[in-house]
Amino acid sequence: MSTSDSYIIQDASPESSNDHDDIDSLPSSDLSSDLDSEEESDAQKEWEESLQQLELILTMVIVPYAGKYFGRKFASWSWAKYMEWMYPSVEIRFTNKSAFKAAGAVEAAASL
Repeated sequence: MSTSDSYIIQDASPESSNDHDDIDSLPSSDLSSDLDSEEESDAQKEWEESLQQLELILTMVIVPYAGKYFGRKFASWSWAKYMEWMYPSVEIRFTNKSAFKAAGAVEAAASL
């Protein structure tokens, strides 16, 4: 074994740990806080974009569909009440309620 192939092994003495303490006591850089704030702002932008998309879906699809469905339902209910009030001998009955509801939903979807 030659002198160039030898390795130096240092003891873990208190003097060598002072070097690590000096490194640990250095102030941390602001780079990590900049990255955190940048990630937070990106996440905030993505959150706002998804809220806008949800709002568009709600206002462009769900509200008109629900409005037409419930509007037709209310119109048929109010028409039946008016006819019963105007003509007491007339009785309005919907014989198949599920077919009546399905037809209202299909009509509301078809007219969008």
